[in-house]
Amino acid sequence: MPHIIVKLYPGRPEEAKRALADKINQAVIDVLKIPGEVISVAIEEVAKEAWNEQVNKVDIFPKQSTIYKHSGSSKLV
Repeated sequence: MPHIIVKLYPGRPEEAKRALADKINQAVIDVLKIPGEVISVAIEEVAKEAWNEQVNKVDIFPKQSTIYKHSGSSKLV
Protein backbone atom coordinates (compact mmCIF):
# COMPACT_ATOMS: atom_id res chain seq x y z
CA MET A 1 0.00 0.00 0.00
CA PRO A 2 0.00 2.13 -2.08
CA HIS A 3 0.65 0.69 -5.53
CA ILE A 4 1.06 3.29 -8.26
CA ILE A 5 0.83 2.45 -11.95
CA VAL A 6 2.25 4.83 -14.55
CA LYS A 7 1.20 4.19 -18.14
CA LEU A 8 3.17 5.83 -20.90
CA TYR A 9 4.22 5.45 -24.50
CA PRO A 10 7.19 3.12 -25.09
CA GLY A 11 10.66 4.39 -25.78
CA ARG A 12 11.89 5.94 -22.54
CA PRO A 13 15.24 4.63 -21.34
CA GLU A 14 15.33 2.39 -18.26
CA GLU A 15 17.31 5.07 -16.43
CA ALA A 16 14.47 7.58 -16.92
CA LYS A 17 11.84 5.08 -15.77
CA ARG A 18 13.83 4.24 -12.64
CA ALA A 19 14.32 7.95 -11.90
CA LEU A 20 10.58 8.55 -12.30
CA ALA A 21 9.74 5.65 -9.98
CA ASP A 22 12.22 6.97 -7.40
CA LYS A 23 10.73 10.48 -7.52
CA ILE A 24 7.17 9.16 -7.26
CA ASN A 25 8.24 6.99 -4.32
CA GLN A 26 9.81 9.97 -2.56
CA ALA A 27 6.76 12.15 -3.19
CA VAL A 28 4.50 9.51 -1.64
CA ILE A 29 6.80 9.25 1.38
CA ASP A 30 6.80 13.04 1.80
CA VAL A 31 3.06 13.58 1.34
CA LEU A 32 1.56 10.52 2.99
CA LYS A 33 4.23 10.18 5.69
CA ILE A 34 4.65 6.45 5.15
CA PRO A 35 7.79 4.33 4.80
CA GLY A 36 9.12 3.73 1.30
CA GLU A 37 9.13 -0.03 1.87
CA VAL A 38 5.34 -0.16 1.60
CA ILE A 39 5.17 1.68 -1.75
CA SER A 40 5.35 0.00 -5.14
CA VAL A 41 5.56 1.76 -8.50
CA ALA A 42 4.93 0.00 -11.80
CA ILE A 43 5.52 1.44 -15.25
CA GLU A 44 3.49 0.00 -18.10
CA GLU A 45 4.28 0.91 -21.67
CA VAL A 46 1.28 1.24 -23.97
CA ALA A 47 1.67 1.80 -27.70
CA LYS A 48 0.23 5.06 -29.02
CA GLU A 49 -2.10 3.11 -31.31
CA ALA A 50 -3.48 1.18 -28.34
CA TRP A 51 -3.78 4.12 -25.91
CA ASN A 52 -7.45 4.81 -26.57
CA GLU A 53 -8.52 1.19 -26.10
CA GLN A 54 -6.17 0.24 -23.25
CA VAL A 55 -6.00 3.48 -21.27
CA ASN A 56 -8.72 6.01 -22.16
CA LYS A 57 -11.55 3.47 -22.29
CA VAL A 58 -10.33 1.40 -19.32
CA ASP A 59 -8.61 3.74 -16.87
CA ILE A 60 -9.55 7.33 -17.65
CA PHE A 61 -13.14 7.74 -18.82
CA PRO A 62 -14.84 5.19 -16.56
CA LYS A 63 -12.89 6.41 -13.52
CA GLN A 64 -13.22 10.21 -13.82
CA SER A 65 -14.08 10.59 -10.15
CA THR A 66 -10.74 9.05 -9.11
CA ILE A 67 -8.51 11.25 -11.27
CA TYR A 68 -6.96 14.12 -9.30
CA LYS A 69 -4.75 15.41 -12.08
CA HIS A 70 -6.14 15.20 -15.60
CA SER A 71 -4.00 15.77 -18.66
CA GLY A 72 -6.78 17.48 -20.57
CA SER A 73 -5.56 15.76 -23.71
CA SER A 74 -7.37 12.44 -23.34
CA LYS A 75 -10.20 12.05 -25.74
CA LEU A 76 -12.24 9.07 -26.73
CA VAL A 77 -11.81 8.20 -30.39
